[in-house]
Amino acid sequence: MSPNSTYWMNYAISVAQKAPQSGRRVGVALVSEHNELICSAFEGEVRGASWYRSLRRRIQELGTSSAHSVYLTINTLSAASSFELAELLKEVRIDRVYIGLPDPALTSYLDDDPVTARRHARRFPDDLQREILEQNRHLYAVSEQNIECNPHYSTHRISEAVSTGLRSRGFALSRNDVNENRGRIALASLICQRYGIEYKEADRAVNDALSEAFDAKYGTYDYAYDARAANVRWMDDFISVYRRSSTRSLSAVNILNVGVGAGHEAAALFSDCPQITFVDIAESGLANIGGRIPSSRTVVSSAEDLSALPENSFDLYVSLRTYNSSFFDTSAAASEAHRVLKPGAVIIVSVANGFLYTQRGCVVPGLIIPGTEFVDLYRGMDTANLIGAELDCTGFKDIRIFPTSTEIYLSAVTA
Repeated sequence: MSPNSTYWMNYAISVAQKAPQSGRRVGVALVSEHNELICSAFEGEVRGASWYRSLRRRIQELGTSSAHSVYLTINTLSAASSFELAELLKEVRIDRVYIGLPDPALTSYLDDDPVTARRHARRFPDDLQREILEQNRHLYAVSEQNIECNPHYSTHRISEAVSTGLRSRGFALSRNDVNENRGRIALASLICQRYGIEYKEADRAVNDALSEAFDAKYGTYDYAYDARAANVRWMDDFISVYRRSSTRSLSAVNILNVGVGAGHEAAALFSDCPQITFVDIAESGLANIGGRIPSSRTVVSSAEDLSALPENSFDLYVSLRTYNSSFFDTSAAASEAHRVLKPGAVIIVSVANGFLYTQRGCVVPGLIIPGTEFVDLYRGMDTANLIGAELDCTGFKDIRIFPTSTEIYLSAVTA
């Protein structure tokens, strides 16, 4: 993220602060190729008018037909359920689009959404997204994107569990400390700085706290709360993705499954596979799957460190819903995956992309913004694109993305 773009994101948020508190607080800034403000607007600047109408009037007064970038805090829907940003883009040629959050009323992907239709749309970082949420707390709190609709996810938060685990080890870090240092290295470095201990000791404490947190949440995970409970074809989705990348049957290949959780997916997919190794940071899930598939090998380790496994050993690497986990280092995990796979082997990873609205039995698409109670509709695809970029940098080829109703799959092969 460049300093210039960060400046204008903050500027748009400050503009939104002028909006009436009783309504939707939205700010927008239109910026030239010389990094100068062309004009800005906010929701309710003119009584009863949206930010779009105020900005459109200024654009017409200035005779502006193009801009380098637009910074919009919320991708709002109009009363007619059309995207106001989409209307703006029809009138003004804009090279770059920066978006904070989806409209709280947006609960599914729509064809005319500029964020999903324009691949170059960029997102505000997490800390600024949280500021926008705070500005519009009352709107998002009552929206269907609030995870309080799923009691498992609203009461089992990894950041809180990690904070508790570190506190029991003598490191009193708040939930905010944990959320602002979500990488394992960053969190261990913070402990070193604050408590004056060696990095090795801090890293061990972080690793143990993470292991306990994931074990508590996923080791005995109740799939009644999982979005896949609303998608009976999730196994078919996986098999379809695999068959697009390989002609060999699963029972004929040497498989590495990283991030087992409670073992539900592993048992459903790999019970008939004689060559299977399971890896997880938490021991409960490994014990579950080891008991269900006695011929399997289990290894307690993180995806970022597979040093217990030799290189060029596996034909298929599978990691479902792990690469979007809290405190996950995608670059390190992708590098380790590439190392242990044979030339021409296949990698399949998936990103969770929905939470079960238990009261209605439907799926709320998206991923939680760290440190909040809000499911961001766009975050799943954002995460998938970032993982794809890491796989590409690591040396994988033929990277493909397959969205389904509850998760997004990525597949690739080693060079």
